[in-house]
Amino acid sequence: MSRNTELHLTVGVDEPVSPLKAFALGLQHVLAMDVYIAPFVMAGLLSLSVPETATFIQMTFVAAGLATLIQAGFGIRLPVMQGPSYVPIGALAAIGNSLGLGAMFGSLLPGALVMTLLGKPLRVFSRIVRFFIPPLVGGTVIVIVGIALMPVALKGCYGYFGDPAHNAVVALVSAAVLVVLTVAGSRPGRFNQVVRMGSVVFSMAAGTLTAAAFGMVNFDSVAAAPWLALPVIFPYGTPHIDVSAALTLVFIYLVVLVETTGTWFAVEAVTGSRLDDERINGGTFGEGVGCFLGAMLGGTPVTGYSTNAGIIAITGVASRWAIMAGGGILLVLGMVPKLMNVIASIPGPVISGVFAVICVVIAMNGFRVVRTVTLSERNMLVMGLPILLTLAAVFMPAELRDRLPALVRYLVESGIAVGAVSAVVLNLILPKDAE
Repeated sequence: MSRNTELHLTVGVDEPVSPLKAFALGLQHVLAMDVYIAPFVMAGLLSLSVPETATFIQMTFVAAGLATLIQAGFGIRLPVMQGPSYVPIGALAAIGNSLGLGAMFGSLLPGALVMTLLGKPLRVFSRIVRFFIPPLVGGTVIVIVGIALMPVALKGCYGYFGDPAHNAVVALVSAAVLVVLTVAGSRPGRFNQVVRMGSVVFSMAAGTLTAAAFGMVNFDSVAAAPWLALPVIFPYGTPHIDVSAALTLVFIYLVVLVETTGTWFAVEAVTGSRLDDERINGGTFGEGVGCFLGAMLGGTPVTGYSTNAGIIAITGVASRWAIMAGGGILLVLGMVPKLMNVIASIPGPVISGVFAVICVVIAMNGFRVVRTVTLSERNMLVMGLPILLTLAAVFMPAELRDRLPALVRYLVESGIAVGAVSAVVLNLILPKDAE
């Protein structure tokens, strides 16, 4: 067994581990990911029923598992877990509500192919990263993701049905428990590590118990759901491609790539593995294939999860085999509809309270990325103006947004895409600081 004393690694990236240890470590990675949050939020925006929500979550688990196996095994070949991205939530909700689920999933396919081609076939994404996505831009995009999703989380905290006061109390309990457990879990010690790994599950349990006191919990769909079901291709019907939606989602996928590039650099830092052009292009290819399979199966676009870099730093085990075990666990969990129905039956305010805290964490991680950048007047504008434009898109009146051309409307519905594109453009056109 090799030992990296500088990075405190006990198992390197390409070193195998025993099946039992791989399973235990893979389960830790899965518990840290909160895979069900993004599809649950999106299902609420799409007004899906509980069984439809369960299917959506199920397919997202399957897509994330397959994408992880592809990415760690053949794509970037680093310990990178794949999970649903928060970036496309607004755009996909707008497309699904206006054109239907068939158009939403069908329009995801061209963008996934573009992402795949940018990787190994054309081998150009590595050059794009070096030129267009310095830490200032990458960090700004991550901040934008967190801020743009905060209004979605806060609306859900008051609920779309029932008494807003009861909904707010349930969301507040969920959020407060998550904050307390996260802070407690950040302290040294194995028990605190377990607390942190299970903080989201524990906070959702507390929120659900609070919701039950208000009569908001109904698990009837769980009893009717089967224990095992294999994934099917296009579970929401025949897909079709809408040109405006597809072009919008190409932009969204590029933003997802910016997001996942930040994760790759985080994994590079904790493993000591060099993120060269071959790995960047391989990762882009792997993510594109994963997103394509996810669209076919009825799941959401996937991205690398930076939380898993933290698990590697804590455990000292960077083996790709542990990550692939995590991908296998996601895949198996996605084939258990009864479990997915349990998740889908959790009241919306519980998820929204947890999601609100996650939005804060996402935004703060973005600030962590840019902390090494000198915030000159020029750099403050490169970072601040995209945040302003993102909020302008998020709060644009519906009567104005509905008058925009379809392509522009879907981008505005995302908000994140507006901010990400403006960050890249501003970084290119504003005069550089004098060295």
